[in-house]
Amino acid sequence: MFTALAVTGVAASLAWAARDIPSALGGRPAGARLDRMRQSPRYHDGAFRNETPTVTVPASASGGRSMLSELLFGRQRRRPSKPVPVVTPTLAELAGPAAPGVRTTWLGHATVLLEIEGRRVLFDPVWSERCSPSSLAGPRRLHPVPLELGALPKVDAVVISHDHYDHLDETSIRTLARLQEASFLVPLGVGAHLERWGVPAARIVELDWDETATIAGLGFTATAARHFSGRLRSDNSTLWASWVIAGAERKVFYTGDSGYFEGYTTIGAAHGPFDLTLIQIGAYAPYWPDIHMTPEEGVAAHVAVNGGLLVPVHWGTFNLALHDWAEPVERLLDEAAECGVRVAVPRPGEAVDVDAPRQPDGWWRSVA
Repeated sequence: MFTALAVTGVAASLAWAARDIPSALGGRPAGARLDRMRQSPRYHDGAFRNETPTVTVPASASGGRSMLSELLFGRQRRRPSKPVPVVTPTLAELAGPAAPGVRTTWLGHATVLLEIEGRRVLFDPVWSERCSPSSLAGPRRLHPVPLELGALPKVDAVVISHDHYDHLDETSIRTLARLQEASFLVPLGVGAHLERWGVPAARIVELDWDETATIAGLGFTATAARHFSGRLRSDNSTLWASWVIAGAERKVFYTGDSGYFEGYTTIGAAHGPFDLTLIQIGAYAPYWPDIHMTPEEGVAAHVAVNGGLLVPVHWGTFNLALHDWAEPVERLLDEAAECGVRVAVPRPGEAVDVDAPRQPDGWWRSVA
C-alpha cells in the first residue's frame, strides 16, 4: 500500500508540474507586437539575428559527444563544498531611500538591485528554486535568495535581458506585477510572455536595440548583445539585449548574456563612460563560445565600453556549465589585475557603493 501511495504521489506531482509547463513557456507575439518586430532590422524570416555570425550549439556531432562525456564524467567541482555566505539586507536598508549615487546589490546569478540617483532598478529577477519550466527538474539554486521577493523596497523599473529561464521567471514576474507598480522594460517580443503572466500592457515597454525610454527620470536604452532566445526551443522568436541605464550624471551598463563581439566598442563610444558595469562571466564553455563570455572576455567588454567598476554576475548560483564553481571569479581577478580594471566581488545580498567599493576578499575560496 505504501508503494502504491508513493507511486500515486509521484504521478500527481508529475501531473502538477506538467500542468504548469505550458504557462511557463509564456506567450507568442502576435498582432501589433509582431508587426513591430517585423520592422526591426534584426528580424528576418520569422526570427531575430545577431549582427555577428553566431553558433548557439556545438558545431559538430563529435563536439556534442565530447560535451556529454565531460558532463557525465568530468572532474570539475561545479558546486561549492560548503554553504555560500549570503547577506540579508537589513530593514533599515530596505526601508530607506535609494542611494543618491550608484549602489548595487547582487542577489544571485543575474538578478541585481541597482540604485542610481535615488531610483531603484531590478535586473532579471529570478526567485524560483529552479531556472526551468518545471519545479521538479532543471538547475537548482546553490544558495538561498538573500531576501524574499515581498521584502523588496519599491522599485521604479524591472529590466529583462532576454527570455531564457535563468533570466525570465514566471513566478517572479507574476509576483512583481502584483506587489510592485514598476514598468517592465524588455526587448522586442518578450512582452508577450509578460502579458500572458498578468502584467498589464500599459506597464510593458518593449524596445529594439538603440531605442530609449525614459522611466522615473532615468534613460533605459536597449543595446546590442550576441546571444539567442527561446522558451521551448531556440527559435529566436524574441530579441535579446544588453542595457544602458543613464541618470542625469551617472551611468550603468549591463551585458545580459552575450558572447564577446566588437559591438561593445560601439556601445562604449555611444553611451560611455560608465560608473558601473554588470558583466556576465559564468556558464562559458568551448562548446558554445559565441553566446557566453569567458571571464577574460568579460574584462575586455568592460574595457571596450569604458567602464569604471566591474561587478561580475551570472556565476555562483546555478550550475549551468562545465567549469569549476569558483573558476569564473578567479580568472576574472587575474585578468582584471593584468588590465588594471577595478573589480568588486560581493557576496549574494551584499551592497556595493560604487564610489567606495571594498577590495575583493576571497570569500568564495573558503566554500569552493
